[in-house]
Amino acid sequence: MEGLSRRDFLKISGLSLGGFAFIPPGPEAGAARLGVGRITVDWIGLYSEPTFQSRRLDRLTRDSLITLLDRITADDGPQHNPLWYRVPHGFAHSGYIQRVDWDPQPALHTIPNSGALFEVSVPYTRSYRKPDPTSDPLYRFYYRSTAWVTNSTTGEDGRTWYEIFDDLVRINYWVRGEHLRWVPSEEIAPISPEVPLRYKRIEVRLSSQELLCYEHDKLVLRTRISSGIPDKRPGENGIPTITPTGRFWVEVKMPSRHMGDGHITPDLEAYELPGVPWVSFFTPTGVAFHGTYWHSDFGRPKSHGCINMRSEEAKWLYRWTLPVVEHEETRRIGRGTPILVV
Repeated sequence: MEGLSRRDFLKISGLSLGGFAFIPPGPEAGAARLGVGRITVDWIGLYSEPTFQSRRLDRLTRDSLITLLDRITADDGPQHNPLWYRVPHGFAHSGYIQRVDWDPQPALHTIPNSGALFEVSVPYTRSYRKPDPTSDPLYRFYYRSTAWVTNSTTGEDGRTWYEIFDDLVRINYWVRGEHLRWVPSEEIAPISPEVPLRYKRIEVRLSSQELLCYEHDKLVLRTRISSGIPDKRPGENGIPTITPTGRFWVEVKMPSRHMGDGHITPDLEAYELPGVPWVSFFTPTGVAFHGTYWHSDFGRPKSHGCINMRSEEAKWLYRWTLPVVEHEETRRIGRGTPILVV
């Protein structure tokens, strides 16, 4: 966190309910910086040069916020993702750094009876059993993850809190209202809805870790992805982690999905991914395209079978594919856009 500007330090200090602890900002912060990044895993190395072969100076630990001073495409790679960041006192590879922002929101005091979709607008926020920061903590929600909000209330601290319904563990819990941004209908309106179903298609190339989208055989999106780790042995859930090949179609779409083991826990090390955004399932076993907030290391297999995408691109895909999900819906089922995985 060293290197944050005083302005950002004071703003982000409002996240203390989420469990932040801060080091005073360093002297290299300034208006020319690139932005702020969050460390998404236990730790990553801080290196003297933008290469893993250089001297490791320190460790940057999970959920630390660091100033990103510059982007560097390193000659030493790694080949699938050669992007590094210059940060105060060294260099860090981008693979486990999520670019984040601090965008607190005016809290809404009235939520529609059917609920509403929100997106986390701060680096992270903690959920609680009750609208009270002294109650039992639960999952941590991260920047650009999504949540279905069902209610709003004034908490024990006098602030507005939102009630979230968890679609996997089937319980409700609460987060600070100013940490979530309401997603308006126009933001998720369908893209090119006039194009008939038969003229849209998706191709996933596992060998090159690419996703391509076509309209009338015209390429409209091409991007790097992270598919499933290539292991055909069944995992603990009985499903291999390798992404299946073949012909599919979009079957179920959800704007937010809790993925993982389904344990009710505050443990940050647990395999629990609440609020996975912009999910488009295409197999009966739950393989899907979706946004990813736990890594930025696209270009090599990393998932439990799904197609990990940058959240903004998963959102585009969610809007572009059929079936269309209405703004007030949490799920839509239907035989939609065709997919070829090779």
